[in-house]
Amino acid sequence: MGKFGRILGVDVGSKRVGIARTDLLRTTANTVGTFSPEDSFKEIERQINKEGPVIAVVVGWPLTPQGNQTHATQLAADYVRHLKKKYKDIEVYKFDERYSSKEAMKLMLEAGVSRKKREEKGRLDQAAAALILQQFLEAHPDI
Repeated sequence: MGKFGRILGVDVGSKRVGIARTDLLRTTANTVGTFSPEDSFKEIERQINKEGPVIAVVVGWPLTPQGNQTHATQLAADYVRHLKKKYKDIEVYKFDERYSSKEAMKLMLEAGVSRKKREEKGRLDQAAAALILQQFLEAHPDI
């Protein structure tokens, strides 16, 4: 295993950004919350300064089922650029999130999360961020 520290997962949207984080040993991903785009940067800063160390940030990379970019891909690209500029010592990864929201909804249904809870604004965004992060961990066990 590499360095000791957390990895943050981010599901970028135009109105809401879901954030998740791993434990310090990077075995599980847990939701942090859902934030406005501006507040999400403040939360990432807080995670780095107060909950760290943070060794990487994984940003969901939105593509169509065929693998093409979408209108949301530019949002994610801008987000990644901002993070890389601000945090030069932290790796920033893009990770295919094609099915994360659909999968997160399925997992919430299977877990018995009520319709009212599932429909709360932001619940799906943070669940998708945790799923992106969990899938990233599974795909990159060496990080």
